[in-house]
Amino acid sequence: MYRSNVLVCGGTGCTSSHSEQIIERLNEEIKAQGLEKEVNVIRTGCFGLCALGPIMVVYPEGAFYSRVTPEDVPEIVSEHLLKGRIVKRLLYQETVVDDNTTKSLNETTFYAKQMRIALRNCGVINPEKIDEYIALDGYAALGKVLTEMTPQEVIDLMLASGLRGRGGAGFPTGLKWKFAAANDADQKYACCNADEGDPGAFMDRSVLEGDPHSVLEAMAIAGYAIGASQGYIYIRAEYPIAVKRLQIAIQQAREYGLLGKNIFNSGFDFDIDIRLGAGAFVCGEETALMTSIEGKRGEPRVRPPFPALKGLFGKPTVLNNVETYANIPQIILKGADWFRSIGTEKSPGTKVFALGGKITNTGLVEVPMGTTLREVVEEIGGGVPGGHTFKAAQTGGPSGGCIPAKLIDTPIDYDNLIAIGSMMGSGGLIVMDETTCMVDIAKFFLEFTVDESCGKCTPCRVGTKRLLEILNKITSGNGTLEDIDKMEELCYYIKENSLCGLGQTAPNPVLSTLKYYRDEYVAHVTEHRCPAGACKALTNYTIDADKCKGCTLCARNCPVGAISGTVKQPHVIDTNKCIKCGVCMEKCKFGAVVKK
Repeated sequence: MYRSNVLVCGGTGCTSSHSEQIIERLNEEIKAQGLEKEVNVIRTGCFGLCALGPIMVVYPEGAFYSRVTPEDVPEIVSEHLLKGRIVKRLLYQETVVDDNTTKSLNETTFYAKQMRIALRNCGVINPEKIDEYIALDGYAALGKVLTEMTPQEVIDLMLASGLRGRGGAGFPTGLKWKFAAANDADQKYACCNADEGDPGAFMDRSVLEGDPHSVLEAMAIAGYAIGASQGYIYIRAEYPIAVKRLQIAIQQAREYGLLGKNIFNSGFDFDIDIRLGAGAFVCGEETALMTSIEGKRGEPRVRPPFPALKGLFGKPTVLNNVETYANIPQIILKGADWFRSIGTEKSPGTKVFALGGKITNTGLVEVPMGTTLREVVEEIGGGVPGGHTFKAAQTGGPSGGCIPAKLIDTPIDYDNLIAIGSMMGSGGLIVMDETTCMVDIAKFFLEFTVDESCGKCTPCRVGTKRLLEILNKITSGNGTLEDIDKMEELCYYIKENSLCGLGQTAPNPVLSTLKYYRDEYVAHVTEHRCPAGACKALTNYTIDADKCKGCTLCARNCPVGAISGTVKQPHVIDTNKCIKCGVCMEKCKFGAVVKK
């Protein structure tokens, strides 16, 4: 038994900030102090508060150290682990009560309103040790299913729980399993979509990095429910840490007899293999994903037939995403009524969001469905930094839409988001302030979908390019009011005629910004002005002669020599030379440079 356990985040974000070096240094210093039999160092998954990484938590005190560097390790070991004195300067400030005590993380604003189900083990266990997962009821749900329940009872439980797919449209999970179970075949498949491609989204990656066994256990449960003996996890190759931990978890589960033949002596056989995706966003669509697993070009298929009848290799298949699977073991163990007691009537449970953009606390959050956008942004997220104001939030990535500030009190669930022109998507939540141009945001997401279109159907392949051409015309100052009308008409045509979800939802960012921010589009075409000052072609920098002190700082930093003037005299910007990089405004100490 160890006296102290030191948990260090081993997720991608903290790893990129040298958490691996922190772990190495910890082990070296602990050994040097002769504490190796008293202190245990544990590499975990994501704690969620990515803005303050790398993160280290020391138990039993619960000291939450943030922004730790390898250079901080000797002090932590000598002061805290050896002498029992918490290093106050490294503590997450919200946990500090006074010099002698700290409060628990659950009492801080970032964690207080969260409820972790899918993320329950992330930041808690070592994801590379199956024993730690088993110690927290891991594989107990699979054991219960195989020894106490029939496949139909499992499906009935999932239907009763109301769990909806966390990957996009929110289709009922139990219903999907019911359809696949009803179709007889000599082979069926249970698949996991870990091809998380939305810009700014990292929910599924974090679950796989921090708790891979929860997904393996749930896939085996799904296999039992529908009569499948083989599972596939389709994960993008750009997630090397998640891939590595999945490989370790699958091997450990096989060694423990939790995957493979005759699991729990029940006669049920189920195994899982990994298939790596090459980063095609379209392979997040279920039929394109299955086509890619088969070794073919990742393009969507015409539906019907749906995968529950004819999916992978032409056999009945269920496909759920990582977060959906992560909920299932807890539903099996705690029951449908427990799950339905969380969230809303039509959207029970919780939802994981990757919170990013113009927000203080970037990171991973899990909240009950029905939590308002204001609670997520202002309380959990800590608000918009730098004295700026909240303008909008984009949910659902390239397939979603923008929620304006006037709707900040909207409860976040599937139906409410669709009603206001957005969608849940996989869970990316990008916050924007008043410096964000909504026309430019629509263009950003459309550029992404144009690049990611597989090109199979004309409405998506050609239509999205024509949309992008119009948006480029508008942001360059050459658009007309007729272009706005033409663009809106084209959006609806693409939505109604595209083959798959990528094309059908590609116009959503354009339509939602037109709905709530049409005045910005009009300003671009009638006034040749970008209200947010973000579109370079419509922006000019000038110097206020009354404020300019002639310090020459702007001229010395201008990369193209567009600023002229003498010392202690007002300077002037040559707009013909100016490349509108904004360096002059950043460097000016007197607020003399103005963007118009």
